[in-house]
Amino acid sequence: MLRSFGFLACALGLALAGLALAGCAGSPRTDRAPKAATSPTFPDDYRRVVAPSFPVLDASGTPVSNPFYGGFNAPRPQFVDIDGDDDADLFVQEQPGRVSFFEHVSQGDSSRLVWRTDNYRDLDIGEWYRFADLDQDGAVDLLTEQPYSHIRAYRNVGTATDAAFELFADTLRTPSGEPIFSDRQNIPNVTDLGCNGRLDLFLGKLDGSITRYEATDSTGMPVFAHVTDDFEGIKIVGGTGQKGPSLHGANTLTFADVDGDGDSDLFWGDFFEPGLLLIENTGSCSNPVLSGAPERFPLSDPLLTSGYNAPALTDWTGNGEVDLFVGVLGGSNDANASLADNFYFFERADDRYTLRTRQFVGGLDVGSESTVALGDINADGQAEALLANKIDPKKGRTSLVYPLTHAASGEGLRLGRALDLPDAYHYAPALADLTGDGAADLVLGTWQGDLSYHRNQGAGTFEAQDGPLEGLSGGTNVVPALGDLTGDGRADLVRGTASGVVTLHPNTGTAEAPRFAPATDTPATVGPRAAPALHDLNGDGRLDLVIGTTGELLLAYNRGSASAPAFGPPQAASLRGVPRRPTPALGDVTGDGRMDLLLGGQGGGLRLFQPPSVP
Repeated sequence: MLRSFGFLACALGLALAGLALAGCAGSPRTDRAPKAATSPTFPDDYRRVVAPSFPVLDASGTPVSNPFYGGFNAPRPQFVDIDGDDDADLFVQEQPGRVSFFEHVSQGDSSRLVWRTDNYRDLDIGEWYRFADLDQDGAVDLLTEQPYSHIRAYRNVGTATDAAFELFADTLRTPSGEPIFSDRQNIPNVTDLGCNGRLDLFLGKLDGSITRYEATDSTGMPVFAHVTDDFEGIKIVGGTGQKGPSLHGANTLTFADVDGDGDSDLFWGDFFEPGLLLIENTGSCSNPVLSGAPERFPLSDPLLTSGYNAPALTDWTGNGEVDLFVGVLGGSNDANASLADNFYFFERADDRYTLRTRQFVGGLDVGSESTVALGDINADGQAEALLANKIDPKKGRTSLVYPLTHAASGEGLRLGRALDLPDAYHYAPALADLTGDGAADLVLGTWQGDLSYHRNQGAGTFEAQDGPLEGLSGGTNVVPALGDLTGDGRADLVRGTASGVVTLHPNTGTAEAPRFAPATDTPATVGPRAAPALHDLNGDGRLDLVIGTTGELLLAYNRGSASAPAFGPPQAASLRGVPRRPTPALGDVTGDGRMDLLLGGQGGGLRLFQPPSVP
């Protein structure tokens, strides 16, 4: 997950671009920038952007390399030189069925990760994946989970520099035709453990033991024959049950020569184990021995997380040493604690492993199920953003709402300290000037269904006040949106709930004292977890609806009048890369007159979609 920030919708007024608030949802202003005749069509022309041209800083002031990749909750990493340029590229599985690809780009003595896609080659990888050169032709092939816990194999029919995958076997089978079964909660591994030119397939089991298969031939795509269900007598257990230390569970397996003695050592991550376990190979490459007791790793300063640690090892720094990376999948030791800090990088130098970061990809991640809002909090003509999480990984008892404001240098954006708000689960913010002073006020929804009003007090603070939202609580996972739908210069309230119902609550108060009426209309009924946003999508002067649901983003165009909205049926937005449980915000991020789209989502980060440049 990486620090995420719901930011920028209706005009994330970046100082670097002189962004104005014209046409923002949540603002009673009706002026808007003229729409260019060559303006792109939303969403057809929009594309995902992970690393924009403007700088984004984390809370410490450090530049973030991939601020809008969307966050990770349970990353499963593997490093592979997929393009044959002699450096390790990164693959990460975050959800079933697809794997993201980050290219390792080297420039002189420095290197960086460049996001390329969140669905590499459109491969169906099930619950896990494992790259390996199965046919030993110099180009990596791929094993994935096949539904019902069998193993699917793809052969790389391309080259070491230009991969192309073709289904080889829907289910791997032994020479006798028996399917090879691998519990879907476990991530297997492939290696030539005995250095005999034949690959071995290792499957961790839910009882803490390991099953071994060996290839029957050293050429072509292998057929794996069963060797043992009790490899080296290994029995990984952890925790403390009623009958003693007997817990075991979902696991990961990785082999690497961590001590540089020419043979492969075994790493094990377990659901019930907060550390990463190492079993050192005390034999040799041709005669491996892995019967010793497991030790927590790194030996000098053991990793301790929520558990279910997925290791990946590669020489990232290019110093000839094997560096350690760990994706924390979240085990039995307070899984919420790893919702943001879950991709560890340990650099090895001088025979020591030093922790460099807990968020290796570099991004904005606040935990899980992020929601976003935009508004001019400081009354300076520029928009700030608020980003909320489901539950804060560090506090563990409440949602937090973080501001994303302009950096002190006047360029870019910087994550700030969380707002001082009462404890609540799963805050969802909305911003608009509800008092006529030019500064955006705050409306908050919660998982419990409550709505609260917080008047802007200046200096980035808000004070809760009773009255404007009286009688409007109800439902669960309430997500508010604010915008003038009735043409009276006052921002109205649109409210989405977990049931998928979106309701309209007109502002019947004054320009200085808002009050929202009970629902007068139901603009849309969609799938579960409706998260609405308001924006004039087609430049006709009427605010339209953009609605996130559990699995997609929907558009409902306003076909009514300036004072009487009437929304057409919601239709799916044709965008690639929409996260699960998207929460939308729209506006001109760069100040170039084009509308950008930002999405919070399940990963706890933020995704940015931009139109092409207009000549």
